[in-house]
This record gives sequence, C-alpha cells and structure tokens, in this order.
Amino acid sequence: MPRALEDPASVSAAREGLRAALEAGRNLLVAGEPALEAVTAAVRVLEDCRALNAGTGSVLNAAGAVELDAALMEGTARRAGAVTGVRRLVNPIEAARAVLQDGRHVLLAGHGAEHFARDAGIALVAPEVLIAAARKPSDAHLSEPAAGRDAEGTVGAVARDARGGLAAATSTGGTPGKLPGRVSDSALVGGGTWADDETCAVSATGDGDVFIRVAFARAVDARMRFAGCNLAAACAAALAEVAALGGSGGCIAVDRAGEVALAFNATGMLRGLVRAGEAPRVAVRPEDFLES
Repeated sequence: MPRALEDPASVSAAREGLRAALEAGRNLLVAGEPALEAVTAAVRVLEDCRALNAGTGSVLNAAGAVELDAALMEGTARRAGAVTGVRRLVNPIEAARAVLQDGRHVLLAGHGAEHFARDAGIALVAPEVLIAAARKPSDAHLSEPAAGRDAEGTVGAVARDARGGLAAATSTGGTPGKLPGRVSDSALVGGGTWADDETCAVSATGDGDVFIRVAFARAVDARMRFAGCNLAAACAAALAEVAALGGSGGCIAVDRAGEVALAFNATGMLRGLVRAGEAPRVAVRPEDFLES
C-alpha cells in the first residue's frame, strides 16, 4: 500500500477526494455529457487532493523537483492526448485534454508541453505550488532508489457514458526519487492508459516501468479483443505478466457493457465505483468491500 495511505488522516483525506471525484464524474454523465468529460473532471478533482501523488500532491524526483505526467483517451475514435515531465501545471490532465482536442500530436513533453498549455489558456504556476508539505525535500527521501517502488497514489478514472462511449484518464507525480526526465506508464497510451468502445477503458498504477514493458493497458484490450477474455480475466492476466517480471500494482477498468474491474496485486489500492442513481463507494485494503 502507498505509504501515504498508511496514515489514518491521509486515508481519510484520500477517501474524501475520491468520493468528490466520483460525484464530479457521475454528475456529468447523468447530465448527458460524454465519458471523456467525466474522466477529465474526476481526475482534476484527484489532482487537487494533496493526499495523492498527482497535481498538488506530487512527489519529488532525484533532483528534488516535481515532474508530472498525464494522459487521456476516448474510445470512439481512439483520440488521445498526453503530457510528460511538466513542472508548472496544477492540473496536467487539462493539458492532456488540450493536446487531444488540438489533434496534431498525442504526447508533448517538458517545456514544449507547458508552452502549449499556456497558449491553450491553461495557467502556469511556480513548481513549489505542487509540492505538498509532506513531500518537501530531504536527503534521506531523495536518496531512495526509484526501482521497485509503487507509484504512491497515482490517480485515474474510467467511464462509460449513456451512448456507450468509453474513456480513461491517468495522472501522476511519478515514482519518488526517479531520475529527472523519466516518463511514466501513466503518460503512455497502451501502457497505463487505454480506451476503445469495442472493448474497454483502462487506467493503471504501480511499478510503471514494468507496466510499460508489458504494454499493460493495451494487453487488457488485446486479451478481450483477440482471446475472448472477459474484463476481469483480461485484467488478471495482464497483472500476472507484471508479477512475472517482479512488479506490482493495479488497474481500474470498464468494458463496453458497463462491467467494472478493480484489480490489483499490491498490498492495497484506493478505488471506487459509482453508477447512476447510486452513492459513490470506496475501498482501500484488499479485504475492504466498496462502502458508501
């Protein structure tokens, strides 16, 4: 389980943020908005929760700086947008959405991504704004190796709208102590983010470099598309590939019929679910049931 979620106060804050995110997404879907808008809104709320490793709660790299990644994909035309290595965006998912809407590229990096976001009307902030008090630099923290560490609170959302459209969004501050310039699976279409209306929408978190090596999110899609697996079996098989390479993590996913998978092989994963006419339900530990 992410260490930030071992503390009761952090667990409470994370649960509150997750419920707010679920409500934001649900309200848009109930109003008839597409899944793309719902997942963007949900992730934006999660980026604003300092108990989670995204946006305003991001961890530090080996140089004591923040570098954020985010990706967004809709399943009808497989349009996607992503940013990586940005340091001055409170809500990187908004920049990813702007990349998707622009349509010329899928992934923009670093200063280029920030300049693009600014030109799209997204405000830039000082990098220090994105560092929660609990993430302030310390020699001990920055000396911790990145390898083998779970992403501490990477956030994501998947949704199915009333028209059957699917979408996925993922945002992260990366792995604590990562090398500057490292790109996470969260930013990579097919790695930590995927959506196709014919199969599923997936957002993943965990040992990101291993998730990239197995093309995790696309592997879930491929097992459904080519092997006839249902969503739960496809997620389990993809996680087995991650485990075989020594990694751990999890994913949230929804298929074309509205079936949901909340799968993980780590010690815990903050997760939630909401449907039209229902209250949000959330859980943290493996033994937890989804609770409203």
